Amino acid sequence: MREVDPRRRVPRTDALLADPALAAAAGTLGRDRVKAAIVAAQHRARRGEITPERVRDAALAALPGRTPRPVLNATGVVLHTNLGRAPLAPAAVDALVAAAGHTDVELDLATGRRARRGREALDALAVAVPDAAAVHVVNNGAAALVLAATALAAGREIVVSRGELVEIGDGFRLPDLLASTGARLREVGTTNRTTRADYAAAIGPDTGFVLKVHPSNFVVTGFTSAVPVGELATLGVPVVVDIGSGLLAPDPLLPDEPDAASTLRAGAHLVTASGDKLLGGPQAGLLLGDADLVERLRRHPLARALRVDKLTLAALAATLHAPATPTGDALRADPGRLRERTERLRDLLGADGCKAEVVPAAAVVGGGGAPGVELDSWALSLPERYAVPLRTGEPAILGRVLHGRLLLDLRAVPESADGHVRAAILRVAG
Repeated sequence: MREVDPRRRVPRTDALLADPALAAAAGTLGRDRVKAAIVAAQHRARRGEITPERVRDAALAALPGRTPRPVLNATGVVLHTNLGRAPLAPAAVDALVAAAGHTDVELDLATGRRARRGREALDALAVAVPDAAAVHVVNNGAAALVLAATALAAGREIVVSRGELVEIGDGFRLPDLLASTGARLREVGTTNRTTRADYAAAIGPDTGFVLKVHPSNFVVTGFTSAVPVGELATLGVPVVVDIGSGLLAPDPLLPDEPDAASTLRAGAHLVTASGDKLLGGPQAGLLLGDADLVERLRRHPLARALRVDKLTLAALAATLHAPATPTGDALRADPGRLRERTERLRDLLGADGCKAEVVPAAAVVGGGGAPGVELDSWALSLPERYAVPLRTGEPAILGRVLHGRLLLDLRAVPESADGHVRAAILRVAG
């Protein structure tokens, strides 16, 4: 019996235009534009560049105005930097959309006069960290540290341990960042050991502040020592602590991760942190601490250049008011429930003739937080060849390739999306 020409399996244009995702795209981009993308994908299938089953996804991927594209994070990395770290809580998304129009971001409606910018977000942050005498928000964590260095130590020295001169993503190095502010670094101690005496010997009339940085993306073990914040606070100069992850209060799940409240209680004069990591909010830099220091930073000319927009302020306020965030839910996901979800997905796929396995997995926090901490999890194991079509399909699903298999960990995937994951896998399986 002659094999059917694959080109005959290319889906018809009218059938593709009726597809819900493509029909929705036609409603926003116009039918002609969507039809052109479909025809181009059909031609690719007839030339053998893609399989007929990939025409729908190829058409969707080719449509303009689809960047950045939503991605289902099935990597097992809760805060995936390349995926934008923390997904916003529904309340934060609603607040962001509402803030897209005119808002009272810098206006007191009762008096009709100018008011403190972003007061709702700032008040919510102050309530969340009552140990902070004052708070301020800039556009990211690095900006918070740059503002502190510029306002407090430009032309002066920042005393910092050599073991805390970290490099973060994309090759950005802390020493270069601080030097760009006009401050001079006074390195003390060694890579693995720094003592209070090292700091004390370096402090002089040119000292702007002592900086302590949480090395959030690596762990040094063995013959090591570091100086606690409480001891640094006795040195007679301001102590600035970059906790990095945005954890505002102690979390039993992450006992070794520093938090803003505990750090301030230990004696830090200023704490800097990110809003889009463990806090689970939008990208923002948080500054918390001594009222006089925070006011100096807020009034510095650079603060205007680092100001956050109304959308970020709205999302941050909603995040701080929300009872839970997707990040918190993913971190605390019950492994037993994850196994049940994954096994149910496997069984549904098996009923449709697609074979998959359920395997134990280890998830991580990600985003430069809690290095070395692993979260017990489960993953759906598929052939490695599924990785690219799932990653480039609609919806885009990003998993982790390990030992020749594609692992999909549902920990950071909303349960409401399980049906979409199943449908995408079946399309790839053909």
